[in-house]
Amino acid sequence: MSDKLTVYHGSPKIIEQPLFGAGNPHNDYGLGFYCTESVELAKEWACSTETDGYANRYTLDLTDLSVFSLTDGKHHILNWLFVLLENRRFRVGGDVARQAKLYIAENFAIDYRCYDVIKGYRADDSYFAFANAFLNNTISVSQLERAMVLGKLGEQIVAISEKAFGALTFVEAVPAPKEIYLPKKLARDTAARAEFQAEKGRGSVLSEKYVLDIMREGWKNDDARLQRVVLG
Repeated sequence: MSDKLTVYHGSPKIIEQPLFGAGNPHNDYGLGFYCTESVELAKEWACSTETDGYANRYTLDLTDLSVFSLTDGKHHILNWLFVLLENRRFRVGGDVARQAKLYIAENFAIDYRCYDVIKGYRADDSYFAFANAFLNNTISVSQLERAMVLGKLGEQIVAISEKAFGALTFVEAVPAPKEIYLPKKLARDTAARAEFQAEKGRGSVLSEKYVLDIMREGWKNDDARLQRVVLG
């Protein structure tokens, strides 16, 4: 990352001054201000069935900020899943899924809350469905990792600390008409789900590793087999 980034926050409103401590604590990485470097993605995220939106544009000055990246090649898909399970409201059904959630928390935890900024994948509804499928032992860890690129949702950059909020400078609000960007948003999600269904049919239950295998074989955070499914 360069010292200064141009980032966009999709919203139905113009937000000139993001408010630290406000918002939904059950987003992917907890309470924070969620942005993307893609103005087109921000426009899609801004629109709903009821309203047009805005891609609020900011400069984020990273000087003196600590940045944690889940996609720097040093972390794997189960680290990302641990973070997601810590923050998102997640209805876990069945014994396998409940035990898998506990196992991931005990063995694949990472310390991410002490940073000013977090960078990583965005888990919209379709991605959340992929994570649920993995916990319920219906897709493998490799399939979960490959699913992260489906739909090309890109990465999000999240201001977490009060210091990071202070490093955001509002530039402008770019209009996002819902008649243009809502269909794009829905098409992206539909494509991700369709590609995921195709991906599910490609794996072999004999050669792929599922969450039951990971628990039974006692995989840990530094397991060499996880180096093949690092995020990046």
